[in-house]
Amino acid sequence: MNEHELKCYLKAGETAAKALKEACRRVEEGVSVKEICEVAERVIKELGAQPAFPCNVSINHVAAHYTSPADDETVIPRGAVVKVDVGAHVDGYIGDVAATITLSPSWESLVEAARKALERALEGFKPGVALSRIGGVIESTIKSYGYKPVKNLTGHSLSRFNLHAGDSVPNVKAGEGVIEEGKAYAVEPFVTNGAGYVVDGEQVFIYRYSGGKVKDKGAKELLKEVWRRFNQLPFTERWLLDLHSLQKLRELLSELARAKAIYGYPVLVEGAGGVVSQFECTVVVYEGEALVTTPMEW
Repeated sequence: MNEHELKCYLKAGETAAKALKEACRRVEEGVSVKEICEVAERVIKELGAQPAFPCNVSINHVAAHYTSPADDETVIPRGAVVKVDVGAHVDGYIGDVAATITLSPSWESLVEAARKALERALEGFKPGVALSRIGGVIESTIKSYGYKPVKNLTGHSLSRFNLHAGDSVPNVKAGEGVIEEGKAYAVEPFVTNGAGYVVDGEQVFIYRYSGGKVKDKGAKELLKEVWRRFNQLPFTERWLLDLHSLQKLRELLSELARAKAIYGYPVLVEGAGGVVSQFECTVVVYEGEALVTTPMEW
């Protein structure tokens, strides 16, 4: 990792953390989910970066991948457990950070389990350490609180314009590989009182460019614009409303999805309907040290 890359990672991480803090301040009963998403994304741009993916606001049994569609009327319900996941990039280098807010004291232990699991994972995060060992620390910490890790959600390595760059940082004692010098990682424990795994929901609000041949002229032009604006990073319809009406845009996105020119991320829900909590930070391994690029006061 050269000096430019490190500088970009640090700037992206700092920006994402500030945007997350501002978004979390908005999490209250009755507040629009769309407002929370747009606040985070606006702060990122105001600070001189770009969103690395649409802000996720995932409530209760929804574990991940919920961002507001353009016409979303969802509001934060009473007593909710709300996960806010924010990403920013500078020249393609990403900061990825998340936190959970509970509006009910009954879920404080679930939230604390995820926060503590992340804290413990970071204590041993050094070059040469097996990623399975990090997963084992996360798993044992979560179980000590009486909950389950979400076994089929993991952290991940990061690279330029690539949110999931190949390596997984597991939340259970499993997996392959070791922590490598010069790499960036997102570490993100997920905790539940449910089955301990997630399944795909029916809704898809986040997409990513995947290429391929498209026959429809309008869809082809939209695909070119998606690549120009977002490269390989995830996006949402809210970011393309300057191009088409919402109805037309959805028709074109459906056409691109059918042609497999874009990949859709289904909203992920807990397998038994359990409540899920999450904390996440980005770590850059540089000169033998694990640098947390997304500083937050948890």
